[in-house]
Order: sequence, then C-alpha cells, then structure tokens
Amino acid sequence: MTTPKRINRAVVTLKLPRKVPDLIKLAQAIVTAMTGNANFGTPEPPLATVTSATNDLALAETATQARTRGAAATRNDKLATLVQLLEQLKAYIQKTADANMENGASIIQSAGVSVRKPAARAPRTFEAKAGAVSGTIKLVAASAAGRASYEWQYSADGGKTWQVAPVTLQAKTTIMGLTPGATVTFRYRGVTKTGEGDWSQLITFIVK
Repeated sequence: MTTPKRINRAVVTLKLPRKVPDLIKLAQAIVTAMTGNANFGTPEPPLATVTSATNDLALAETATQARTRGAAATRNDKLATLVQLLEQLKAYIQKTADANMENGASIIQSAGVSVRKPAARAPRTFEAKAGAVSGTIKLVAASAAGRASYEWQYSADGGKTWQVAPVTLQAKTTIMGLTPGATVTFRYRGVTKTGEGDWSQLITFIVK
C-alpha cells in the first residue's frame, strides 16, 4: 500500500508597512493581483470596499501632510479601517488556500501576498547538561514518537555496569545524586507501541 504524501499547509503572511504611503501601495497591489483572479471568486470583503478604503486613506494622508486641522485623527481612523479590511482579506485568502492545500502556496502568492516561511528547527540530539543543583544532570533526547516512553541508564565505570533511572513519558529526565567530579556515561531508548528501540549512542559528562 502506498502511503499518501503529506501536504504541508501554506500560511499567509501579511507584512503591513508602518509608513502609510507604503501601506497604500500594498493594498493597491493586492487588489490588482486579486482582480479577475480565478482563484478568488467572491473576495470577502469585496475588493471594491478595500479600494474605497484605500482611496479614503490616501486622501486623508494627503490632508495630514498638508497639516490640515484634524486631518491626523481622520487619517488614523481611515488607517485602522483599511488594516481591518486587509486582515479580513488575509483570512479569506487563507481559507481559499486551505481548500486547495496542494496548490496553497501558489494561490496565496497569486493574491500579491507572501507565504510564511517554516521555522527552521534543528533536530534534537541526545545531550546532557549540568542541573541547577550540584550532582544533578539533565538529559534531553530525540522524540521517539508521538506516544512513547523513555528508558534511561547511566554508568560511572565507562559502561561496564549500568544503573537504571525512572522511565519517563517525555524525552527528557533529570538524574540526581551523582558524585561531583565523576565522569558518568548515559544512554536511553524509546519504547513505542511497536516495541523497544535500540539503545542510543553513549554520551559522557563530568558531573559538576
């Protein structure tokens, strides 16, 4: 049986400029990109509403630059209105992309907005570090599965004999009561519904 390919969800990112003229340009670019775009049959809010709010903000910004009395307050109100409309439009674009996840990224980009880049996460490895209390070591390991338990062992004689630490349901534990200055070796293995995994590589740490 072929395992279906996992499709990652493309997420809209709406980077709103702080400067009003730049925000106006962005709103105009989004409207232009979405106008007649087959991906977006009935935009919500309507593009005409977004265009009207953009034009209102442009007029208010012009009046503000001319130092017309009361113009700044009006401009701020118009700015808030347009930002709210753009956030609503972002939600509509996201909903549209979610309905066609295989083409989600291209759908989002066709609206004149960007796709959020996935956060780069370094894979977790098996590591040890000193705990807050002398004689304590914290261990962190790679996750074995969504649901797994973890067996931990440590050795003070280079792996000739092993001491068993309590089993945990998370890929981390704290070993206490070790002798400061001693060199201790650690290992772990994950246990899932399919059985016990292999013991990990050994790591050695000098107890503080």
